[in-house]
Amino acid sequence: MPQAEGTVRELIEAALRDSDPDGPLRWHVISVLRQRGDLESFIEARRLCAADNVTERLLGVDIMGMLRPFTDRTLPVLRYLAASEDDAMVLYSVLIAFGHLADPRSLPSVIELAAHRDPRVRYGAAYALQHVLGDPPDPSGLAALRTLAADDDADVAGWASLGVALRSAR
Repeated sequence: MPQAEGTVRELIEAALRDSDPDGPLRWHVISVLRQRGDLESFIEARRLCAADNVTERLLGVDIMGMLRPFTDRTLPVLRYLAASEDDAMVLYSVLIAFGHLADPRSLPSVIELAAHRDPRVRYGAAYALQHVLGDPPDPSGLAALRTLAADDDADVAGWASLGVALRSAR
């Protein structure tokens, strides 16, 4: 595993060598960058989000979702990707990042993607919605979560149903 003493660029290069999006090396690097939480990590993640390569965009999004100190700078990048990205896995990661950041300003993007044709994207929306609804919960966001609870895909419906139950228990 790379050490936290490596440069951000060296850490990112190591993560890109891990071809598994759920791979241990890749997520170790993301964890190290989250712990650093510095501007350099954010700048490199933002650079990755603009890459032509899906693997790089995916890594950039996953890093951004862990950099809470930069939420105000991260949300515009993620919202842009939510509106312009074609790759379902990148969209899924954008939604998971929205959920991790838990900022209601991402709600319009999440609601829009909740109707996506790919169940992986809808699953990400089901995850994100419960975290970005705001307090009190936004009615349109709750409606989108309830719609996903009736989704044809069992995983999407299950996760959304859990979100509805958790929000109702508050």
